[in-house]
Amino acid sequence: MVSFAAEPIIRLGFFSITNSLLDALLVDAILVGLILMLRKRLSLMPGKFQVIIETVIQEFYNITYSVAGENAPKIFPYFMSFFIFILFANWSGLIPGVSAVGLKEHGQIVPFFRAATSDFNVTLGLSILSVLITHFLSLNKLGFKEYITRYFSLNPLNLYIGLLELIGEFTKIISLSFRLFGNIFAGEVVIGTISAMFALLLPLPFLLLEVIVGLVQALVFAMLTMAFMAVLMTPHAEEVKEEVIES
Repeated sequence: MVSFAAEPIIRLGFFSITNSLLDALLVDAILVGLILMLRKRLSLMPGKFQVIIETVIQEFYNITYSVAGENAPKIFPYFMSFFIFILFANWSGLIPGVSAVGLKEHGQIVPFFRAATSDFNVTLGLSILSVLITHFLSLNKLGFKEYITRYFSLNPLNLYIGLLELIGEFTKIISLSFRLFGNIFAGEVVIGTISAMFALLLPLPFLLLEVIVGLVQALVFAMLTMAFMAVLMTPHAEEVKEEVIES
């Protein structure tokens, strides 16, 4: 049975290193290793693998540019970083045998690694980071005056709208974190239950489904983050003008 909370593997005083933290560190190490390996193999005359990678990155950049326009160069690195990390973290829990290797406590196996995004602490941290970076980019692009007047104004109507937007920033954290956590944790529970009952062929369709779910959830989180960044980096006057034109 999958525990709701991440299980501690190593205790260092008041600080516990959980299996989700170990998984996050493992994903980081894998990504850094892949980056270093790809960097050494970059060539002006690219092979098939480099062409595929460059094509995929170009398509993602085109998507970012279609949403963010001139702000795409600043948003794209964060968009791809969130997508790649979350994708690998989602898929890390699907590796065969990962949940079977660990410590034995109270007659049950506590795995050394657990998909980082199946821990609400991780998804909450990613969501907070997403919103903080979004506001940093907005402040950097618009300047303090334009940024602060989006939320606070001497006009009562604009102040009311600004306070609603400010509340909306907190709901972004809740929606991003719970959506990602809920989908990945539910997948872990389903696979754990099915694998305990049927060890051979029956879990395969569920594993394939979770591969798709992991991809979709990584894309949803990254796309929403990119959209939020694009909106907050747009001057409020231009945003209102666009809404009037569309209506």
